[in-house]
Amino acid sequence: MQEIMQFVSRHPVLSIAWIGLLAAVLFTTFKGLTSKVKVITRGEATRLINKEEAVVVDLRQRDDFRKGHIAGSINLLPAEVKANNLGELEKHKDKPIIVVDGTGMQAQDPASALTKAGFEKVFVLKDGISGWSGENLPLVRGK
Repeated sequence: MQEIMQFVSRHPVLSIAWIGLLAAVLFTTFKGLTSKVKVITRGEATRLINKEEAVVVDLRQRDDFRKGHIAGSINLLPAEVKANNLGELEKHKDKPIIVVDGTGMQAQDPASALTKAGFEKVFVLKDGISGWSGENLPLVRGK
């Protein structure tokens, strides 16, 4: 214990940085465990699409969506989800919803907004479309 105290007194900036990182890791872990939105793998997404008729919501820009998207997906921008302008997605409240973006990094907030809008089963695809295409899973072009 005394060695730790000596280290902290000799390296205060490094110690503060370490405590900050530890707090960030703990916060992120607990937030993920308590969130209603779960991150799923590509295999789980495929199962949900095939067995439970899950609806895929693609959050990418229209041009990126046209270049390649998961078959049957609905293109909504994050701003539309935030403004609760969900269009044809409203009729799918009883089905699982899989939210995807380019890399899986920006989908959490729109997915949380969907749960607040009354969607019960909302998931985020891990690694987004880049992970999907990286495993050579099918993408549809156009629309």
